[in-house]
Amino acid sequence: MRILITNDDGINAPGLAVLRTIAAEVAGPEGEVWTVAPASEQSGVGHCISFVHPVVIEKLGPRRFAAEGTPADCVMAALYDVMGDRKPDLVLSGVNRGNNAAQNVLYSGTVGGAMEAALQDLPAIALSQYYGTGNAQLENPFEATAVHGATVVRTLLDQGHWDHADYRIFYNVNFPPTPALDVKGHRVTAQGFRTGTGFGMVHCAASDGRRFLRITGGPQHQPSAPGTDAHANLDGYVSITPLRADLTAHDAIAGLKATLE
Repeated sequence: MRILITNDDGINAPGLAVLRTIAAEVAGPEGEVWTVAPASEQSGVGHCISFVHPVVIEKLGPRRFAAEGTPADCVMAALYDVMGDRKPDLVLSGVNRGNNAAQNVLYSGTVGGAMEAALQDLPAIALSQYYGTGNAQLENPFEATAVHGATVVRTLLDQGHWDHADYRIFYNVNFPPTPALDVKGHRVTAQGFRTGTGFGMVHCAASDGRRFLRITGGPQHQPSAPGTDAHANLDGYVSITPLRADLTAHDAIAGLKATLE
C-alpha cells in the first residue's frame, strides 16, 4: 500500500511522527509512506489553498518533503509533483495536537488536508488527539492514538463506507484525552456542536499604541450532544465521523422550493 501523510502542525510536529509510525504499520513491509507536510504550523487554515502565490517545496529526505503552504497545498503537491504518476492508495492527515471535534472541524487544517484528498477522489482520514487532564502530562500525550491508531485505520479500510460520489466520504477520527489503556472503544458519531462556546477576538495594544486583535478559543471540555464526536471523546471513546465537503443544507431544500418556487 502507498500512503501519503500530511498535517497542519508542521513537518517537525511530534504528531506527524506518530502518524508516520501508524502509516508504516498499515502500509506493511512492502508498502511506502510518503510525507508532504507544511514547513511551518498551519493550524486553523481549514481547506485554504495558496491560490495567489506559488508554493515552495523542499526535499528533506527519502519520500519526505516540506512545502511552504497549507495542508491542502501539500496534498496537491504530492499528487501532481512529488509522487509522480502513482497516486497514493490512502491519505492520512494528522495526528493533530488537540481535538478536531464539533465546531473545530470547520477550522481545521488537518481536516482540510483530508478534504482535499477526498475532492481528488482518494480515500482519506483525518486523525486528532484530544488533550485533557487524562493525557496532557503523560510522557507521550499521543499515547491513545499511537496504540489504537493503526487498528482504527485498518477497521475503516476494511469495514468503512467508501464511495466515489462527487463529494465522496472521508473520515474524521478523534482519540479521547485518556491513556491508551483507558480507551473504551470507538463510536460512530455525528459532528457535534459545543453550545455557548466558540472562537472570538480580543484586542491588545502595543507599546507604540497600535492595536492588535488576537483570536481566542472556547473551552474544549464542554461536551456536545450524545451521539456526537466531542461527547464520545470525553466519555473515553474514539469518535469516527463520516464527512462530505458538500455544505448544502439538504433538509431545507424541500421547504424552500415550496416557498420560493
